[in-house]
Amino acid sequence: MNLTDTYRHKGLRRRLLESLRGKGITNDRVLSAMDVIPRHFFLEKAFEEWAYQDKAFPIGCEQTISQPYTVAYQTELLNVQKKDKILEIGTGSGYQAAILACMGARVYSVERQETLYLAARKLLYELGLDKWITLFYQDGHEGLPKDAPFDKILVTAAATEIPEVLKNQLVIGGSMVIPVNNPLQPKSQKMVKLTRQSETAFSQMIFDDFRFVPFLKGIIKHRD
Repeated sequence: MNLTDTYRHKGLRRRLLESLRGKGITNDRVLSAMDVIPRHFFLEKAFEEWAYQDKAFPIGCEQTISQPYTVAYQTELLNVQKKDKILEIGTGSGYQAAILACMGARVYSVERQETLYLAARKLLYELGLDKWITLFYQDGHEGLPKDAPFDKILVTAAATEIPEVLKNQLVIGGSMVIPVNNPLQPKSQKMVKLTRQSETAFSQMIFDDFRFVPFLKGIIKHRD
């Protein structure tokens, strides 16, 4: 893979970030990380010319790389702090994990599609981000109980409800950001931020509507 980040790419990226500011993204650390991480590295060559449009694109396996606004929105809600231990469910291309790592987090990311897992692992290694990101090929519904608890959890697929097993992998005071199906609008999800108040108590806030691929169980083996 040609990991070249030209002046043109950088200019397009900054223009994209200005558009995200115009859409309400205000966290400078989020925008700075998105300026540092070249999104076009995470797309197939055929889509490189459009990498800095605020759009989702296919990455194979019937999955997509989220539009930049969605990445920025979820990351801003997560309120990432340096040295946070973050569980990400749904590695996909690896772009979101790279943004979190760039913000100083230690990322544990789970992917159920072996093809995407292998591609993301290779790319993140080539970018030198494997020091801060550990990838797992397994079903995300169980989280990572052996590595829990986590300061933050980020889910990048649409859940029918918030999984109890993930809630219980948060530290007290920790937060999860997850898109949850909206019964009033079956094709969209509400973005939910859940915070663990105690061993048994959780609070939640409900935010805007988004569209994600579904949060499915099981793993999918790689096929040549």
